[in-house]
Amino acid sequence: MGKKSSFFKKIRISYNAPVTLTFALTAVLIMVLNALLKGTLIPAFFTVPGGAGSSAPFNIHVPLDYLRLVLHIFGHADWNHLVSNLSFILLLGPVIEERYGSPVLALMMLVTSLVTGVLNACFSTLPMLGSSDIAFMMILLTSFTSISKNEIPLSFILILILYVGRELFARPSDQNIATLAHIAGGLCGSMFAFLAMPKAASRKNGTAQKKQDDRERSRTIKKPASEEDNSTVVGSIEL
Repeated sequence: MGKKSSFFKKIRISYNAPVTLTFALTAVLIMVLNALLKGTLIPAFFTVPGGAGSSAPFNIHVPLDYLRLVLHIFGHADWNHLVSNLSFILLLGPVIEERYGSPVLALMMLVTSLVTGVLNACFSTLPMLGSSDIAFMMILLTSFTSISKNEIPLSFILILILYVGRELFARPSDQNIATLAHIAGGLCGSMFAFLAMPKAASRKNGTAQKKQDDRERSRTIKKPASEEDNSTVVGSIEL
C-alpha cells in the first residue's frame, strides 16, 4: 500500500501542449458562460456574420465584427458540436505543437480562423461558428508529416475524403458555403507544413551546424611548433 501511495505521489499532471489546451479550455468556458447567459454570449461575440443578403451582414463600421472573424473558433452551436471538434483538436494538437512549437501552432490557428472568417463574411449568407477549420487544418498537418517526395499515404487520402464528405453531406445544402469556408481555411493553415521547419529538425540542424563550426574552429587553432623543434604539433584546443 505504501509503494502505491509513493508511486502516485510521483505522478504529476503536465500542461504539455499550452496552445492546444488553452484553446480547448477557453472553448469549454465559453460554452458554460453561454449557457449561464441563456445563449446570448456566442451569437454576440463568437459568430462570424454572413455577407450580402444575410439577415445580419458583416458591418465594416463595427469593430466587433472584425474580432469575430477570428473569435468564431471559440464558439459552438451545442455541446455535441464542441465535443466533435475537440476530439480531433486534443488528439492531434499536442503532436503538432511538439513538432512545430507553440508559437507556430498559434500562428497557424490565427491565420486559419481569419481566412475562414473572411471567406464566410464575403461569400456566405449565413453566420458561422465553430472550430471545424482548426480540426481540418490539424488533420492535414498530421498527414503531411508522413508525406515524402515520391509517395502520398493512402491513410491521408482516406482521412481527407471522410472528413470532407462528412462536412459536405452531413449538413443542409444551404450551409455548404460555410463548410467550404472551413475547408479553405484549413487548407490555408496547413500550408505552414511546407513553410515552417519542424522544431526537432531545426534543433538537429542547429546542432549539426554547431559541431561543424567547432571542428573548423579547432583546425584553425592548431599551431605547429617551430622548425627548430622538429616541426612537432603542440596540439589542439576544443572550445
